[in-house]
Amino acid sequence: MAHAARLKSVVESLTRGHRNIEFPTKPDGRPQSVAEVFGQNVFTLKEMSKMLPKPVFKSFIRQLKGNSALDKVTADAIAHAVKVWALERGATHFTHWFQPLNDSTAEKHDAFLTLKSTFNNGFEEVTAIDTFSGSQLLQSEPDASSFPSGGMRTTFEARGYTVWDTKSPMFIQEGPHGTAILYIPSVFISYNGEALDEKSVLLRSSEVLNKISTEVLQLIEPVDEDHPRTKQVITTLGTEQEYFLIDRALYTLRPDLKICGRTLLGGLPPRHQQLEDHYFGKIPTRVLAAISECELELAKLGVPVKTRHNEVAPAQFEVAPIFEEAMLAVDHNLLTMDVLHRVAHRHKLKVLFHEKPFRGVNGSGKHCNWSLCTDKGDNLLDPSATPETNYRFLIFLVAVLKGVQDHGDLLRAGIASASNDHRLGAHEAPPGIISAFLGSQLNEVLNAVEEGRPVNDLAAGTQLQHVRVKGTVLDLKVATLPNISRDLTDRNRTSPFAFTGNKFEFRAVGSKQSVSFPVTLLNSCVASALHEVRDALKKQMGDKPVASEEDQIAVIREFIKKTKNIRFEGDNYSDEWVQEAAKRGLPNIVKSPDAFRRLLKDVNASMLQNLGVFSDAELQSRYHILIEKYAKDVTIEAQTLLTMVTQQVLPAVFQYRRDLAEAASFMKNVGVESSPEVQLLNELTPIVAELQKRTNSLDKLMEDNNKYEDLVKLADVVSDEVLPAMEAVRTLADQLERMVADKLWPIPKYTELFLNI
Repeated sequence: MAHAARLKSVVESLTRGHRNIEFPTKPDGRPQSVAEVFGQNVFTLKEMSKMLPKPVFKSFIRQLKGNSALDKVTADAIAHAVKVWALERGATHFTHWFQPLNDSTAEKHDAFLTLKSTFNNGFEEVTAIDTFSGSQLLQSEPDASSFPSGGMRTTFEARGYTVWDTKSPMFIQEGPHGTAILYIPSVFISYNGEALDEKSVLLRSSEVLNKISTEVLQLIEPVDEDHPRTKQVITTLGTEQEYFLIDRALYTLRPDLKICGRTLLGGLPPRHQQLEDHYFGKIPTRVLAAISECELELAKLGVPVKTRHNEVAPAQFEVAPIFEEAMLAVDHNLLTMDVLHRVAHRHKLKVLFHEKPFRGVNGSGKHCNWSLCTDKGDNLLDPSATPETNYRFLIFLVAVLKGVQDHGDLLRAGIASASNDHRLGAHEAPPGIISAFLGSQLNEVLNAVEEGRPVNDLAAGTQLQHVRVKGTVLDLKVATLPNISRDLTDRNRTSPFAFTGNKFEFRAVGSKQSVSFPVTLLNSCVASALHEVRDALKKQMGDKPVASEEDQIAVIREFIKKTKNIRFEGDNYSDEWVQEAAKRGLPNIVKSPDAFRRLLKDVNASMLQNLGVFSDAELQSRYHILIEKYAKDVTIEAQTLLTMVTQQVLPAVFQYRRDLAEAASFMKNVGVESSPEVQLLNELTPIVAELQKRTNSLDKLMEDNNKYEDLVKLADVVSDEVLPAMEAVRTLADQLERMVADKLWPIPKYTELFLNI
């Protein structure tokens, strides 16, 4: 029966028709462009300005700039305007949409519908009306005790508040039957004001980074009418999202994928990613149909999706957006994941965001492209054509390096999870050592500035003799091909934190986690370093109103010397780098429980608290939430593996042994040589016996773990003992998968999961 279900799912996946949808068209029948539908489901500032009285709109803009609080009159006016706008688009409910501390989003839907009572001649008349007030817009009250709080809230302390994040625009999501829901992006705080979410601390870190960046700029910017001083610096972010797509019918037959998000059993097929032909290959038609529909929905939601392509592993893909302010980019990444999930379901596909759903092929990450931009539109990490004299760029560059060097272990804590541990350092993703890559040219610039000498032209010594380099242009020596611009640096795909032209790419972030937390920590590390840079500049300047070039060069040179250890240009996957990193004093944190402890390390905790990004209670809470989640994730995986082995793998193997034994007996009875069957039985038997032994050991280990009330201790035990025990069970089960007759194997194999899309 089990094999019949698997076979039916395989056939269904190969014969299912494609889902077709109608894309928006103009009145004359021509298709609308993406730009024409972009943001149509978003209550933008432009939309708001059309619907609000001018004084009210100006009041709201002042609030957005931090110059005033949002008063009741303005809140009520905005609430009325957005209600009218949403109802016209079919909205029946509204929800405060927030990011609790569980790497997901949360929402509670409330209807616009309310009942109004009037009395006429002593009789009550009830009228149904749609209402939405300013107070309903500004805050709501979900049950705080039912979300992770790390001990900040107890079960009987249930009150918590969601508060509208005014910088993130409201939007509507299309629901079933032509209805829609108004979404209000919000923060989530406890009754006493502690952050119970991802967004609150991200906003704090962005504000801290804005303040100190502005201070530094005002020390180095000229003071005159032609050069107005910078008043704001924003963090920009572009989040590349990797994911797998598999057939949903096959997914339903994999308990490990359904419960844990990754396969706990399964061996590689003869062909997977060895030929390197999936990367940037032709997108399968069924997948392209799903992605196209997803992109249409995201365009309506104002999510600026720019790129789609096949990734390295079979059935793996990537979507990348245009850069935005970090707060909005985080919201849009979470929306992207949500829309991918829902649209894939319509196409009978399942999207997998786990960092390592399949053993032996590349896993998935989020590549967070991070930079800083002024209110004048200047990218502070743009090196320009002459980075050696672009002192503003160099000041912010060395500040980033200093932050990463001082708190690299904190950044490692920000990307740690039970799922990401399977990916990091697996010769497909950066290891647990945090280092920064700049590229040979920028490295030469820093070395030259430090040594007080001219910059050498490294391009002149290129080994590509058939390519002539002219500055930043490559002449390809083919008349029909145009000259192409060359970036200042090459890319290093092995680096966890690589400079890529005018930004840093934080490549080690896990694919299923919210990027809020790692970006919060990155913002904080850089802000802390910028405080040091500011103090060094002030000391160097003395009584001068603005730092001279000599002052700036002196500070840059000082920080270049301080940050040499964090710069690495080689192969981060190599064993040599592990040894070199140890010599440099860079921590190599392999396991998540060890990484989580770095949150509470004095130098990290004091930095986060002194900046005001986390309180002590919030930091302790975050640590306990991460530890508890890690322990529970591995425990759930172990229990799922035990169930699959005992209820699916072993019965299939026992049936196969019976079939072989009966065949051998029959052959012997009819006088035919039965040694092939006997030989295979003899090969199977010790493996099955060892699998039973290892399974029983894992089961006993899980029973013993029930005695641990201390989650910190439990996390260490599951890391040090449970995971190796699971690996031993899996290795044996995967051996048997290769030996047992295919018609008896109940679980869809990697070949089917990879190819049937």
